[in-house]
Amino acid sequence: MSSERGPRRGLMFVISSPSGAGKTSLSRQLVANHSALSLSVSCTTRGPRPGEVEGREYYFVDRPAFDGMVAADNFLEWAEVHEHRYGTPRAPVMASLEAGTDVLFDIDWQGAMTVAAEAPNDVVRVFILPPSMVDLRRRLFARAQDSAEVIERRLERAYGEIRMWAEYDYVIVNDDFDSAYAELAHIYHAERLKRIRNPWLNKLVPDLLSQSS
Repeated sequence: MSSERGPRRGLMFVISSPSGAGKTSLSRQLVANHSALSLSVSCTTRGPRPGEVEGREYYFVDRPAFDGMVAADNFLEWAEVHEHRYGTPRAPVMASLEAGTDVLFDIDWQGAMTVAAEAPNDVVRVFILPPSMVDLRRRLFARAQDSAEVIERRLERAYGEIRMWAEYDYVIVNDDFDSAYAELAHIYHAERLKRIRNPWLNKLVPDLLSQSS
């Protein structure tokens, strides 16, 4: 959508999946290929993993600071996942939507439901499924980021997360990254064209109808 046509309303593009199903890789690729889309950076109480950078993947804060932000209603959504808390700062997201910039959320189903309740007209929810639980286990062990104990907890949690699939607008099975990415990009492009996100049409259409043939 060209900005020359008029101002548009940004959207919140929410992607969720069990750990290891590929949502982070798909999210980063989508953001890298679309200049109008930015990744929402959450706050978390967990420590950084190898390669993670403050302000890029997360804002790393301690539990008292996080709880203070909760008390001040500074989060659009927040949840406790795998013994750590994660929250999306409200102010930068809403400013982006007003400016016509889209925001991508890499969050779990709890956060997705909260965001959708807060701003139902602005949210698009996509759930990423693994092709099988065997494949999910293989991916978690292959990325070598967590201990075997943590991976087993993630796999146990995955069953409950997958049961929430029907709460999402779209579902993609990530059995091939390129195919899954193409489907994700198609969804994003179509949602940007929705009438509700392009208020400039309210002026264009009457102008067209007032013109003689």
